[in-house]
Amino acid sequence: MAFGTAEDPGLSITPHLDSVDYPSTREELVEAAEDSEAPVSIINVLKCLPRTEYASREDVMRDLAEAARRFARGGLQDDDGVRRDRRNIGRDLVENAPEGSTRHP
Repeated sequence: MAFGTAEDPGLSITPHLDSVDYPSTREELVEAAEDSEAPVSIINVLKCLPRTEYASREDVMRDLAEAARRFARGGLQDDDGVRRDRRNIGRDLVENAPEGSTRHP
């Protein structure tokens, strides 16, 4: 995802959050990105946000920054002390889901 000024703005998440009214749910963030024709990679990142509801745009940006930081560092320990592989986030929740719970987060 593009964060700096020298990167492709088409890969930036922030323009796809401009039309969102807060508080907002994760699903509403995904819908807003889809409506603004965001690339699939951005939609997938939004689908994998950890919270189901966001009070402000700053909360969304905080979670996105934390995810980028953890990914860039090769997977830091989570707050509970467990080191998790983030490359297949979401897929594991679907493939290893308990019986009757197969919806993507």
